[in-house]
Formats: sequence, C-alpha cells, structure tokens
Amino acid sequence: MRIAIVTCLFCTTVLLATTSARAQSPAPPQGPSTRELLTEFGSAPNGLARYNYLTSVLPLVQGDDRSLVQQLLATVDSELGLYNEALVAFPFDNRIAPPSSIPLPFEDDWRSVDAADAVVAAAADRRIVMINEAHHDAHTRELTLDLLPRLRAMGFRYFAIEALGDKDPDLVQRGYVTEQSGSEYLLEPLYGEIVRQAIKLGFIIVPYDPEKATIENRDTEEAAALYAKVFAKDPQAKLFVHAGYSHVDKAPGNLGDDIHPMAMQLKQLSGLDPLCVDQVQFRDVAPGGLDFGPYSTVAMQFRPQGPIALRNRHTNAIWSSDPSRHDISVILPPVTERDLDVRGLMKPDLMRRIILLPSEPFDMDQRPSWLTLGGKRVPFTINQDLCNRRIPCVVDAYYPNEPDTSVPADRYTFHDAHSRNELYLYPGRYRLRAWNAGGTTLSEQEIVVPAR
Repeated sequence: MRIAIVTCLFCTTVLLATTSARAQSPAPPQGPSTRELLTEFGSAPNGLARYNYLTSVLPLVQGDDRSLVQQLLATVDSELGLYNEALVAFPFDNRIAPPSSIPLPFEDDWRSVDAADAVVAAAADRRIVMINEAHHDAHTRELTLDLLPRLRAMGFRYFAIEALGDKDPDLVQRGYVTEQSGSEYLLEPLYGEIVRQAIKLGFIIVPYDPEKATIENRDTEEAAALYAKVFAKDPQAKLFVHAGYSHVDKAPGNLGDDIHPMAMQLKQLSGLDPLCVDQVQFRDVAPGGLDFGPYSTVAMQFRPQGPIALRNRHTNAIWSSDPSRHDISVILPPVTERDLDVRGLMKPDLMRRIILLPSEPFDMDQRPSWLTLGGKRVPFTINQDLCNRRIPCVVDAYYPNEPDTSVPADRYTFHDAHSRNELYLYPGRYRLRAWNAGGTTLSEQEIVVPAR
C-alpha cells in the first residue's frame, strides 16, 4: 500500500513514503534524520500510530525537521478529528497583507453575504471555478462541500481534487476514498465527505496533482493535466477545482516571482478566465486568542458566523483583497466567538501574530461549532466507555455498508482529558467503531442520529 505524504508550506514540496502493516517502532534516543522520520511516519499502520510517533519525536528534533514534524502532526490531528489541536500544532500563518491600493472593507460601504451565494452568482458566466484551502485547517473545506450541489446544478460536470491520486481506478464505483486514493489529506473526514458527495452528485472526478514534481514545475504540470484531462477532450466543459493555497492565484508572487501559479497557466492554456476564490487569507490561525492584523479588523467589523463574502452597498461588487490574483475573498469565522473580544485594542497595521490570552481558559477539547456545517449536521454524544478502558482510542462513525477502510463521516480521538465529547453527523444511521493504535477494534455499535 502506498500513501502520499504531502508536506508543504506554500504547498510546493511533495514527499512520498511507503506504508506497510508492520508495528510502530519506538522513538530513537536521538532525533531521527529526515529520512528516518519519514520512513517511520509512513510505516505506521494508522493515524493514531502516526500521532503517537510524531508526539514522541517532537521534543527531539529542531530546525527544519521540527517544522516538518509539526506540519505532519497537524495533518494527523485533523485526520483524527482534533481540529483545534491541528491549528496549535502547526501555527502556520501565510496570510499576506492586501496591497496598499486595496483598502480594508468597513460596514459603511460593504455588507456581508453568504459566501456560497456569492460564488454561485459570480459563476453564472464562468466555466472554471477554483477554490483554495489551508491543508491543516479543515474549516476551509466547508465551503467546497456547500458549493458542490449548487455548481453541479449549474452544469459544472468536472470536479478536480488536488489531493487525489490516479491509482485508485475503483474510486467512483466504490463511492468513498481509502488510504490508496491519494495523499493523507483525504483521510480527514470532511475531505472524505467532499469526494463522497461529488461522486453521488455525478461529477467526473479529475485527479491532477503530479505524483513527483519539483517546486519549479508543479504548477505547470497541474495546469497541463487539467487542460489535457478536461478541456482538450471536452471544449465546452465546466470545471470546479479544489486546490491548496496559492495554486489558485492568477498572478505570480505568492509562490515566488519565478513560478506561475496553476490558475494563471490554466487560463493561458484554455483561454478561459477562472473564477478564483481565496479563503486562506482571512481566517483565524490562533485558537484561544486573537492575532492583530487585517483578519481581526475585518472579522470584528462583520462578525461572520459562517463563510461570508462582502458585497459593496453602492456598486454591488464583491470584495477581493487582491483582485489581480483572486475574484472573491472569503472571510471565515474566528475559532471561538470570544476571539473577537479584544477590549478595544486594535492594531490593524501589524501582520505579526500577537496572541492575547483569552479572558477564560480555552478548552482545546471542545470541538469547533463549524462542524455542524451550517446546521446540516447535529451533535451526537459519545464517551470513553466505547474504548473499553483503552486510552487513547479513536471513535469512527461509518455510513451503513461502508467498511473500516473507508474515511468515516466523522471521528474523534479520546485522550486522558475528557471522558465524553461529540461527533457531528447528518441525521441517519451509522456504525460506531472504537479502535486503538494497533488497529484493534475495541467496540462497535449501531446508532441512529435523529433530526433536530
């Protein structure tokens, strides 16, 4: 079995590791080399085993290897349903201040609108829609999931997924992703749900990310793959693309001055101007506090409860923080509502992260409210009894007729701190399975999640 481990800051470096079913090795007394680290990580049999390995070596590594471990740990945290922990593990802040020529929006001239509504309206005369994500922040996947049925109804037939590989020929027939489907990002429940829903909606699924690429040629290969797989075969195609970070830029700079982003190159190849939607520049990166800068200024003005865009009260235009690169800037809610309580302090000219201690202790184990997906999913309480006194353990909620190898609808990982928590699930039937780092099933039960 082979799983791609994508490790990147601006999503430009691709590393591959081979996995096997052998047992996890203990952490060495000295910090492992990069090669040893990736080998041990890749050979761990499941996400909890990967988590245990990374937390054991994190105190032993420094410099670039420490950053790599933090990034891998954030990916695994997200995979295990530990979304707040993912942001803490890898406090990656790639947000770039808007050009000085683009003023920040204020309520006198702008009003908030639902981000999905704004994208759908803007997509009416486009044949390519591109949206980005921050790989370790699963909140940046909510909008894509919301857009899938609406764009499909508008005639968008192709859905391209950056994390997907091209070595899973049974994906569409099977209907769900497994570890064989692509990079580890796909093992996070919301990403798995994106692929599951796209298949149900009848999208033609398009893998386009090259298995081996350099920083310099990755975007070129991605754009060429999209053109060859979609527009060269179907000149009238309508394409929806889910990508990472700056690959959806329509101008160079964020990936380096010498790299032309994927969106820019696909526009040149196809002759079509893509609708590019950014949602990584205006999001919270500091759970339990607030980082001063453009995000906090905008968030305190408009107080988003879900993904929003901003429409001009006078011209009806949609706001973009960088129109040369993106058509729409999406603003995501803060991690917690009290993040907006800064007691009157604002320093929007500062881009560096200055973390204020919250007025009350931040509960890392309280799962984020966005997991309701705008009220479509409801909380279902689970407790450590499912683990049969074997902690840590992972609790998965599987759809009926999907096996243990599928990516679950949601999952949560119990450690010592809390004896109970919540899964967030669409109303319906599920199979709960608790398991440990060895992959042993600790308990199973059938549940019904009622509508509210």
